[in-house]
Amino acid sequence: MIDGVSPDLPHTDQLPVAKEWGLRLARPLVRLGLRLCWRVKVHGARHVPRSGPVILAANHIGLLDGPALIAFTRRLTFALVKREAFTGAVGQFLSYVGQISLNRREIDPQAIKRAVQVLRAGKVLAVFPEGVRSGGEVAWAKGGAAYLAMVSGAPIVPVAILGTREPGQFKNQVPRLRRPIHVVYGEPFTVPRSSWPRRKEVVAKWTEVIRERLADHVVAAQALTGLPLPGPPKIKAALSTV
Repeated sequence: MIDGVSPDLPHTDQLPVAKEWGLRLARPLVRLGLRLCWRVKVHGARHVPRSGPVILAANHIGLLDGPALIAFTRRLTFALVKREAFTGAVGQFLSYVGQISLNRREIDPQAIKRAVQVLRAGKVLAVFPEGVRSGGEVAWAKGGAAYLAMVSGAPIVPVAILGTREPGQFKNQVPRLRRPIHVVYGEPFTVPRSSWPRRKEVVAKWTEVIRERLADHVVAAQALTGLPLPGPPKIKAALSTV
């Protein structure tokens, strides 16, 4: 079941409740800041269910993807964020607004439990299946979104994010001021819920389904907005030694 404690693994009943007040306070400020700096347009917000658990599966091209997705999704959204970001003032802020630290280099049981907890509470979870900032065409995907959907039964909403990085920029750069940014939500779909154990080959099968659906949605979003993907991030040249 989704509400309450599920008898299915993983168990989340001992985890503290996900933080919400920090997110409620910060989200309007982040949204305002993004609108002041860039021309942000949201498409298809109606596709995000108004209640119940939801997984937002988005492509990943730039530094602003997470803030834009969390700020402009009409419901409170908790995202899986790389563990490296949880340092210094940025890390304190991410913890304050309830975002979930994720070790991308190995299976992270704590992050999985936190993500499942969010979904079992009927809330929205944001996942970037590519795992890293890329050209955004979703040429590959990791299995987290599929696994979490199979555990929770939550519908998946594909999200195409365009404009958060310009062609020729490094992965940590942001677009020039007043450039357009588009957040495009697609129609939700589901994968079959599966009880424990969830076989690797089944997770892999549905991961590919999710990847294809998201990749197709990104193509459609480019046609809708007229804004293309930026291509792979520019790579800094290594310093040569003599």
